[in-house]
Amino acid sequence: MTFAFDNSPVWLDLLGVFFFAVSGSLLAARKQIDIVGSLLLASLVGLGGGVIRDIILALVPAAFTNPAYLAPPLLATVLVFFLFSSVQRYTSLLILFDAAGLALFCMTGTLKALATGLNPVASVLLGVTTAVGGGLLRDITANEVPELFNPKDIYALPAFVGAAMTAVLWVFGVFNVLTAAGIAAVVFTFRVLAWRRSWQAPLAVRGWHRRVGGTGL
Repeated sequence: MTFAFDNSPVWLDLLGVFFFAVSGSLLAARKQIDIVGSLLLASLVGLGGGVIRDIILALVPAAFTNPAYLAPPLLATVLVFFLFSSVQRYTSLLILFDAAGLALFCMTGTLKALATGLNPVASVLLGVTTAVGGGLLRDITANEVPELFNPKDIYALPAFVGAAMTAVLWVFGVFNVLTAAGIAAVVFTFRVLAWRRSWQAPLAVRGWHRRVGGTGL
């Protein structure tokens, strides 16, 4: 049985919002931002990618039509507020929650694009945009170097892999709950391993060398 965005459970999208929202609240805690700012940052990262996706698709953003989308950022903010003092490795948690959100959003963004009639290539690009858009807004707002542009990490490539796998399986009619779980596991693992092992993509120009100690190229 195939799996399309229109008949997918809403909780799948909401779960992605929650994971990203937790990463936003954790970043707010690390930056010593107050609880109001934490809620705003959680909402920005949790809902930003989906809003960008829906605007590109000429749809009213789901965050503005379904009040349920407001619950995950609020829940994330409250959880971090009460639990952060006992959390020691918050950077690791931020990466883990961000990776989980990336894994879900690259699929839901691609599926929604396919369901509205976009071709697979455009759908993959929109899936990646959905996955990285919220994190980009989060980092810029918090005055952080966006992970998308971090030369010492890989961020968008796992989303590309997940979006491409989603589109291929959807085209062949074999995208279902089991294959979706497999794609999410691949994207999550890829993202976490890239962070833990400091995997890096080639620089923009062949022959350039990365800065060492800030002394030059």
